[in-house]
Amino acid sequence: MNTNSKSEAYAAAGVDITAGYKAVELMKQHIAKTVTSGVCSDVGGFGGLFELDLTGINKPVLVSGTDGVGTKLKMAFLMDKHDTVGIDCVAMCVNDIICCGAKPLFFLDYIACGKNVPERIADIVKGVCEGCVQSGAALIGGETAEMPGFYPVDEYDLAGYCTGVVDKDKIIDNKKMAAGDVVIALPSSGVHSNGYSLVRKVFDVENCDLKTPIAELGGRSLGETLLTPPKIYVKPVLALLEKVTVKGISHITGGGFYENIPRSIPDGLGAKIDRSAIRILPIFDYIAKCGNITERDMFNTYNMGVGMSIVVPKCEAETALQVLKDAGEDAYIIGEIIASDEKITIC
Repeated sequence: MNTNSKSEAYAAAGVDITAGYKAVELMKQHIAKTVTSGVCSDVGGFGGLFELDLTGINKPVLVSGTDGVGTKLKMAFLMDKHDTVGIDCVAMCVNDIICCGAKPLFFLDYIACGKNVPERIADIVKGVCEGCVQSGAALIGGETAEMPGFYPVDEYDLAGYCTGVVDKDKIIDNKKMAAGDVVIALPSSGVHSNGYSLVRKVFDVENCDLKTPIAELGGRSLGETLLTPPKIYVKPVLALLEKVTVKGISHITGGGFYENIPRSIPDGLGAKIDRSAIRILPIFDYIAKCGNITERDMFNTYNMGVGMSIVVPKCEAETALQVLKDAGEDAYIIGEIIASDEKITIC
């Protein structure tokens, strides 16, 4: 740790640069778990270095994604629990780039805070590292910005960026999708990282009881349920790509079914989703009931228990389900692709 660099004047303005050094030291044990063979630099330099291994890739295409955690962070502040939101940050990025078949290579995070509390920053990065481990990405750099007067002392924002690689000839697009293909659902773990502005309004989270177990949520508290991190689908999807023909993938984030599933479907086709097949999680019924929200709005805001949808040929559907099961996913069929001018119908 750097013990020579310090500024009393800067500290008087609210920025403690020595706290930043301590935070880096505390997070190094977590970062070490994410190191892969391509990592060429230690955390703390001016740039993260990564050597590409292009074995078996004829036409490498780099794929990038960036995202944050959004107002779900308010739940972390209220619960004073900061070691899972980093998983959210990674999930939102890597689950996006896997939709085109890209294998995540490395990740960088950005934390802006009102006051640098090293132990809290290390907890946040611990979650980021867990997300990286789950997705096979290396955390090769990041930034912690202490911004007094801009953020409250007990609050922060968190965003991330990832880069992956895919062979150009294996990019997943929708060019081969056809009527008769089936739509497979990968279950979500809960609300994931989207729709929390509505969640916070429905439950008035700043003033409600977040810690008492609720029967309708399976005995879990509201706070625990809402802070549950997203599932990361990278490894199951990569396993699937080796065994079956995947024609389209949608990451169900903000905008729910109606915004995200159509993004992977070409003009002239639509996804016909069987409403009765969807395994809706209790938290979504609870949100709808407490907020008096219509089913249409729920499906246009939340994942409703489906974190990702995958389109495969009907003749390969059973194989796909078995591959996903072997990879730890209890996947199931929720619909089919039909000739239609509407990109999605739920009936």
